[in-house]
Amino acid sequence: MTVITLNRPERMNAVNQELRSALITAMQVAEADPTIRAVVLAGAGGKAFCAGQDLTESAAMQWQDLVRWLNAQRDMYQSVRDLNKPCIAAMNGVAAGAGFQIALCADLRIIAPTTRIGQPEVKAGLASIVGSYLMTLHVSHTHNVAMSLGGELITGERAYEIGLVTELAEPDAVLSRAIEVAAGYAQLPATALRVSKQRFREMTQAGFDEAVMAGIRAQLECYADGDPQRAAAAFLERKRP
Repeated sequence: MTVITLNRPERMNAVNQELRSALITAMQVAEADPTIRAVVLAGAGGKAFCAGQDLTESAAMQWQDLVRWLNAQRDMYQSVRDLNKPCIAAMNGVAAGAGFQIALCADLRIIAPTTRIGQPEVKAGLASIVGSYLMTLHVSHTHNVAMSLGGELITGERAYEIGLVTELAEPDAVLSRAIEVAAGYAQLPATALRVSKQRFREMTQAGFDEAVMAGIRAQLECYADGDPQRAAAAFLERKRP
């Protein structure tokens, strides 16, 4: 069993190219290592699992860069989906947008009752497409629409009630509980787990691929309108000392 840590605590582990590349590499290494039988995903620093896309990166994005950028995001999510070993997300802090979606690609999610998670893309001027698809694998259309269109974060307790997360744990025990769960899965027959995970991936891959393509079309339209650029610029202005 190994722990893979999203490690940009100074930015609440927000996703940029460096973190994307590091996560993809770490997942590939874990997949190739026969001594690793399960993986825990966690966030560094204790405040966040992953706060989502780094707006410094997205604020500088031009529409010509969007397809490359969104395909890179797709590769990050796919690296988690492609792991043929049990993967547990220790949501030891806020998980929003891209961070929420990374956790949805894991097999199980463990979270504290008060931790806030969700899909706030619309508030940043972006369409909620890939995250909304991933939520269809876990919750009803009613909850999905409310979270995707409203963009509000919900508590871990509420996420557990509607089926987005697997288990609740006290804030200081989320990571240790995830490690304990992963260790239990690591004792199960590896081939049976691998084949079962491959079947889950086969059942959902076409929908995921279609959502990625729909997301590219939708974000091109959003960027053409200019809302994401304006939202990112306003956020960075508020953060300026």
